[in-house]
Amino acid sequence: MKHLSTLVLCFIIFCVFGSIAYSQEIQMGTFTYGATNEGYALHKGNGDRMSTLEITFTKPFEVKPDVVINVNTLDAEKSTNIRFTLKAVSISRDGFTIQVKTWADTQINLIGGTWIAVAQKK
Repeated sequence: MKHLSTLVLCFIIFCVFGSIAYSQEIQMGTFTYGATNEGYALHKGNGDRMSTLEITFTKPFEVKPDVVINVNTLDAEKSTNIRFTLKAVSISRDGFTIQVKTWADTQINLIGGTWIAVAQKK
């Protein structure tokens, strides 16, 4: 029984120190981007259009993170097809830019969602 207690204690210590060594920095947030924002151009016109939204992290990362963006809100003109691409560009330790593109006659009045940034600690 004593050996089992020692083994369990060693396993717990290994898990704690292992998780610290491989821990990650994580930040997340939401965004809403539309016609009321300066520079927004996806709600009018035809052809290729692009708008960008700057996101600043609340605390700079130690290393450049990976960023994932999710759309959960979309307000678009119903008489046209909905066409868009959304991606994170210019990712740095301090923030990133959300880039939204559309084309043809699509009119996007508002787009919103969530983002998560994850970086491995040194």
